[in-house]
Amino acid sequence: MQNVSIWSEGFGAEADVPVLLIMGSMSQGILWPDEFVGRLAAGGRRVVRYDHRDTGMSDTVDFATAPYTWNDIKNDVYRVLEAHGLDSAHLVGHSAGGLLGQLIAVEAPERVRSLTVIASSPLGGGEGQVLVRALTGRPQPEGALPGPGPEFVEFFRSLVCAPPARDRRAAIEGMIAEQRVLHGTGLPFDEDAARRLQERVYERARDLSAAANHRLAAGAGPDFEPVDALHRVRAPTLVVEGTHEPVKPGHGAVIAGRVPGARLMRVAGMGHTLPSQIHQELAEAILAHTAE
Repeated sequence: MQNVSIWSEGFGAEADVPVLLIMGSMSQGILWPDEFVGRLAAGGRRVVRYDHRDTGMSDTVDFATAPYTWNDIKNDVYRVLEAHGLDSAHLVGHSAGGLLGQLIAVEAPERVRSLTVIASSPLGGGEGQVLVRALTGRPQPEGALPGPGPEFVEFFRSLVCAPPARDRRAAIEGMIAEQRVLHGTGLPFDEDAARRLQERVYERARDLSAAANHRLAAGAGPDFEPVDALHRVRAPTLVVEGTHEPVKPGHGAVIAGRVPGARLMRVAGMGHTLPSQIHQELAEAILAHTAE
């Protein structure tokens, strides 16, 4: 799969401290908001964001003839670093991007100057099984990670029965509805901003449906290390979790408890997305964490 072309872009001066932003599953790099990225660049960071394979302007893959796993998606992170001439960088990962950051911090500690994990689950913690049990109504066993909130479960159950969007308008309305659920209930939801973002996501996607291949990749191979691998993380680690996280509530505290010296930051009102209300607080925390 080394022939897959990955779209990326950089901000700031090449001599600045490098920060690589890794977005979550099925998500384009522009879900790292421009304003937030700009705050990091203005703070003296060389910021890189990119589209995962099968999202945005990166190549799409015929999964039936050329399947891949999340190990391949993880290896794309190394390829982005190399494309920008970086031997190492501060990694900032959101949701599944945080899982990728954790794995790289274990696998290649020399590539990770620091790690910031946002709205994510612990490496090897069985996140996928927790989600499946929640969506199918099965109880979570003792010791499992906390399951998602009821609003999230209800919304994604409804998606299973919903027909595919008929046109651009219907697709964007569905994407806004999903963003509203992921936003959570702690802060006002800006529907106009959500519409602008999802219109941009729609317009720049080579094939919007290709992102579903990430779900197939999750079942194509056991890629992530056992849960006890987190004690091997040596990079200074900041774990960020919103007080109104609807998908992975309490998972950040688990990560912080397992990574030596990790610091947990709880952001008031934040859900699973990165709305404008939290940009300044989050950017300031990351700038402090990545200071060299």
